[in-house]
Amino acid sequence: MANTPGAKKAVRKIARRTEVNKARRSRVRTYLRKFEEAVASGDATVAKAAFVEAQSELMRAVTKGVVHKNTGSRKVSRLAAQLKKMAAA
Repeated sequence: MANTPGAKKAVRKIARRTEVNKARRSRVRTYLRKFEEAVASGDATVAKAAFVEAQSELMRAVTKGVVHKNTGSRKVSRLAAQLKKMAAA
C-alpha cells in the first residue's frame, strides 16, 4: 500500500485517469460497433458516414494516448478495407 504522500497522490491520479480512459475506450468501441452494424445492413451511405465517425474517434483516442498509434492506424485500415469491399460488392 502507498505510504508516502506522493505515492498516495499518484494512486489518486491513476484512478482518475483510468476512469477517463475507460470512457474514451468505450466511446471508440461504440463507434466501431455502429460501423459494423452499418456494414452488416448493406447501406453504403450509412456505412461511409459511420466510417468517418469511427476513424475520427479512433484517431482522437490515439492522440489522447488510449490507443497506440499503430493500433489505431491498423484498425482504420481494416475498416477502410471493409468499406471498400462492401462498395465493390
